Amino acid sequence: MQRKDLLHMLVAYVVVIVGGYAAVSYLDEGLLMNGFWADIIGTVIIFAFSRLYKNSTFYDAYWSVIPPLLAFYWACAYAGGGADVGRQAMVLGLVLFWGIRLTANWAIYWPGLHHEDWRYAPIKENAGKAEFFADFAAIHLFPTLIVFAACLPIYASVGMEGRALNWLDGLAFLFTFSAILIELIADVQLHTFTLTKKPGEIMQSGLWRYSRHPNYFGEFGFWFGLMLFGLAANPQAWWWIVPGAAAMLLMFIFVSIPLLDDRSKERRPDYAEHMEKVSAFVPWFSKL
Repeated sequence: MQRKDLLHMLVAYVVVIVGGYAAVSYLDEGLLMNGFWADIIGTVIIFAFSRLYKNSTFYDAYWSVIPPLLAFYWACAYAGGGADVGRQAMVLGLVLFWGIRLTANWAIYWPGLHHEDWRYAPIKENAGKAEFFADFAAIHLFPTLIVFAACLPIYASVGMEGRALNWLDGLAFLFTFSAILIELIADVQLHTFTLTKKPGEIMQSGLWRYSRHPNYFGEFGFWFGLMLFGLAANPQAWWWIVPGAAAMLLMFIFVSIPLLDDRSKERRPDYAEHMEKVSAFVPWFSKL
């Protein structure tokens, strides 16, 4: 059943890619805005599939599928010749590695179309008659805008003229690559734990001993690393390079982590005590 459902998902994303390609082929708004409108069109297409199948889980893979496509579009379509080739190679390689890894992680452990992320239902139910608009705005459009803002450093690094490769690029590479590894290790540890866990048991080993959400820490670290690449290439553009990573941090700290912690407190009797002993986000010494 999951293979059949993955085929449906694949068809949806092929349509998204075709729609995005048509957009960047016919629009003449510049590389940045062409990418933006292609992203919006892709969001509308995947939203149409979500409504058709009555399941917003169609958007789940959008987070990791679109950034690599934007990155390669900006790099390949850029004709100015002023972007550093070494920086382009590093950024494209890291974004592709991150995208494949995160998408594969989703595909391997995705239950299928009978499942929908538990966070979506309350959004739709609480919206009442405005459910259609809440589904589009909160579940589809809002994360698209956040991720696109976080992708602006990619554009600054590979799609426009910038400074020559410098020491900040080296720091950015180490930070970004390490962040991807942290997220990978955290996900593997969590999936291994779920195979043998008992009802109500809390993950307290590996990276999860030092952070309640090390996967989120790794995810933010990836976007922060890309921000460093953007600053290495075009430090004068900090005012539009930095906000995307800042928005990611705010989303994790004030939305994603509180939602998961509240759900865990409802499902695990000892989780409130666990919260007092283990850092919420940044891995740190625990009291376990």
